[in-house]
Amino acid sequence: MRDRERARRRAKELVSRMTVEEKASQLRYDAPAIPRLGIPAYNWWNEGLHGVARAGTATSFPQAIGMAATFDKELLKKMGDVVATEGRAKYNTLGALGDHDIYKGLTFWSPNVNIFRDPRWGRGHETYGEDPYLTGELGEAFVEGLQGDGEYMKAAACAKHYAVHSGPEALRHHFNAEVSNKDLRETYLPAFEKLVRKAGVEAVMGAYNRTNGEPCCASRLLMDEILRGEWGFEGHYVSDCWAIRDFHTNHMVTSSAEESAAMALKAGCDLNCGNTYLYILKAYQDGLVTEEEIMRAAERLFTTRFLLGLFDKTEYDGIGYEKIECREHLEAADRATAESAVLLKNDGILPLKKENLKAIGVIGPNADSRSALIGNYHGTSSRYITVLEGIEDEAGEDIRVYYSDGCHLYKDKVEGLALRQDRLSEAVAVAERSDVVILCVGLDETLEGEEGDTGNSYASGDKTDLLLPQPQRELMEAVIKTGKPVIVVNMTGSAMDLCYAQEHAAAVIQAWYPGARGGRIIAKLLFGELSFSGKLPVTFYQDSSELPDFEDYSMKGRTYRYFEGKVLYPFGYGLTYGAAEVEAVFFKGNLYGTAPEEMNRQENTEPAGMTVSVFNPGSSPVQDVVQVYVKAESPYAVPNGRLCGFARVCVGAGERVQIQVPLDPDVFTVIDEEGKKLSPGGNFRFSVGFGQPDERTRELTGRECIEFTVKRIETAYAEIME
Repeated sequence: MRDRERARRRAKELVSRMTVEEKASQLRYDAPAIPRLGIPAYNWWNEGLHGVARAGTATSFPQAIGMAATFDKELLKKMGDVVATEGRAKYNTLGALGDHDIYKGLTFWSPNVNIFRDPRWGRGHETYGEDPYLTGELGEAFVEGLQGDGEYMKAAACAKHYAVHSGPEALRHHFNAEVSNKDLRETYLPAFEKLVRKAGVEAVMGAYNRTNGEPCCASRLLMDEILRGEWGFEGHYVSDCWAIRDFHTNHMVTSSAEESAAMALKAGCDLNCGNTYLYILKAYQDGLVTEEEIMRAAERLFTTRFLLGLFDKTEYDGIGYEKIECREHLEAADRATAESAVLLKNDGILPLKKENLKAIGVIGPNADSRSALIGNYHGTSSRYITVLEGIEDEAGEDIRVYYSDGCHLYKDKVEGLALRQDRLSEAVAVAERSDVVILCVGLDETLEGEEGDTGNSYASGDKTDLLLPQPQRELMEAVIKTGKPVIVVNMTGSAMDLCYAQEHAAAVIQAWYPGARGGRIIAKLLFGELSFSGKLPVTFYQDSSELPDFEDYSMKGRTYRYFEGKVLYPFGYGLTYGAAEVEAVFFKGNLYGTAPEEMNRQENTEPAGMTVSVFNPGSSPVQDVVQVYVKAESPYAVPNGRLCGFARVCVGAGERVQIQVPLDPDVFTVIDEEGKKLSPGGNFRFSVGFGQPDERTRELTGRECIEFTVKRIETAYAEIME
């Protein structure tokens, strides 16, 4: 077990031997060496969102939103461990060659646990979706995997962007996110709290924007009162990159770089990604900060370095370069791709049967696109397998595979001198000669992502609506009009308007950005070698007309918990090739549903949990995700109920299994308008199934949830939860 107090004492002793100039120099992300004290240079900036990023070859997992679609905590923990292992391999191997450059340290600025509250936000695919509980559970698992449980920290995780941050990207440098106490505590903070209090995340990164008037990298409320005061955070705080400069250039809360540096440091921002802390010494000379404040930040940073064992021999020193893209890691990435893909519609055409096919048409700008595999914040793969390549390999020698890109990703022509839609006729010709068409549409990191990183400068990485680019919409209509069965594979990191595909295509798949070799797994899913089991971590709306203003941070009308209209595909929805059934639930001494004779009636020993019986009447194994939703009988409850438990289950043909589904420890609480957590009496309505208990999920799946009501009184609740 790591000894933070010992690391803190060592940090304090080392920092005490530094001059004030040396202390100040260590608060930069590119901290220089101090040779006289034996301190090497260290670059704090590294990324590991879905694999080690920006430092050469690394195992490539699906983008974070795809990982969220797995609803698989074990898999998220494994991904964190893979990132830490490959990060150590790079640190050990490249460091021995004298390379300590950016993106080669052990402090990873991941995960992003912001809430994907609006599908137009370009960076939403970096998150774990729209639900606070799911986000917190998956984020916790990732942090635990990344940081490990050894004597030393395997790598340091960072929860970002704290807090109330989810667009618009174009306004982030001067935007003030206004949020109620209820929404703050009910939606925007729970995942951060879980990562701090349960996972022990080592770092927290502040957001660019202001929250209720305070810059997030100098917020007394967020940083002092809540993070360090209420939650007891002991790690270090880092600014988003060049966010402190925004204080005087965009937020206008200070008038100089010295004042901005002083404001951030005094509030508890220890590390500056950017260059504003170059003015710390000037601020010190002007009396704006004290040497004690500089020393406090330096001690926190060196505590992290000691916890990582950067000055010691550790159990991780033997991790060599051969761990990069090793078979174990690639198999974990393949598993993640298989579990992340979501089957949204299937009229029976899937899985494809090779014996019935002579020709397959693969069409679309994302069919043979490497960019559509990787999302953003990615590493480099030694091999990329696109959907086209995966289908060609899977189809074998006896099936002809035709290909056309069909159109440009977003421009109205592929060749500059050609007429508009210069690939459309080719796409129609391919479709007409095929028994089935795989139509690969969507976006990539050039159209949705972070401000400054994307090509859609007019929206700074955000989407202006939920529509596919016009050339792709025209392509879809033309291909479907051929009358051939069309399977739409949508490769995006966010919810899109897929109404036309839902109405006219034979099948619809949400593949996200499935990882560098994801095309091979998508092909195996199409041909039934693997089965779909992913679930949507975000709501797919009919269109954007019913969404609130993008700049409005109130949760009213947003996400499955608050949206009042009819959606296209609900949060938690996803089809499988089989049809397992939730038969019975045993919860706190009571049995609900049709109980099989062998139902285990022993009560779960967890503070709140359920035993769920799942039966597979089919002839092939099924993977699915049991989901538990709760709605409290309280004026403070979220209108549509909320996710409070989930667990993956694999059931063999004809088998019946029982699984334990742990529940949110706060399952019997609500948040009032002041942001206070209450444990009300009254009824709590539970629903247990493979999706939400809403009308649209029933319409799409034909399944019902097991529903029951638990009546609680405050004293009984207190006894259980304690």
